[in-house]
Amino acid sequence: MNVKICGITDCKTAQFAIEAGADAIGFVFAESKRQISVSKAKEIIQTLPKHILKIGVFVNETKENLESIFEEVGLTHLQLHGDESPSFCQTLRYPVIKAIRIETELDINQIAEYPCDYILVDSPLGPYRGGNGTTFDWNLLNNKNIERKLILAGGLTIDNVLLASEIVKPVMVDVSSGVETDGKKDEKKIEAFINTVKRGGI
Repeated sequence: MNVKICGITDCKTAQFAIEAGADAIGFVFAESKRQISVSKAKEIIQTLPKHILKIGVFVNETKENLESIFEEVGLTHLQLHGDESPSFCQTLRYPVIKAIRIETELDINQIAEYPCDYILVDSPLGPYRGGNGTTFDWNLLNNKNIERKLILAGGLTIDNVLLASEIVKPVMVDVSSGVETDGKKDEKKIEAFINTVKRGGI
């Protein structure tokens, strides 16, 4: 299974994550304690291998800004965590990951509405639109025969990622706060998380 390390803000951590086996790196352009500038994200991405997914995280951004930042920085995907509609996502010229917050079974119905490359299922709304370190009821997605490619996010750690993945069956898991210590990315936690996923038989 693929692993995305989100909320990267420096070259050293990005390189470490990739060497540890990460398949995707996430850059938060929306308001967040992990927010990154366009110039810094571009600097980091220029050092990354071509095969690595470079995902920009946005909330209610304009189409013009999304596409401009995508091109300038060198992203591979736009991850949208706001109130973006299915029709808005369809207007974008680049690959889209739409984040959907799962609180009840009704939220699952939204998944089929979005014709995106991936759907990211995340925890209900917290202080930020993502990266809050809280989980949701994974069993809501169990046995739903969802046809979209799912990315699982929301409070994942080395202790729960295997169980969560077994229930949800995503193609990728997305972690940010779960590999941090005192709000900073922790290389030991990054390595342990990736090893758990890659060697856990999922």
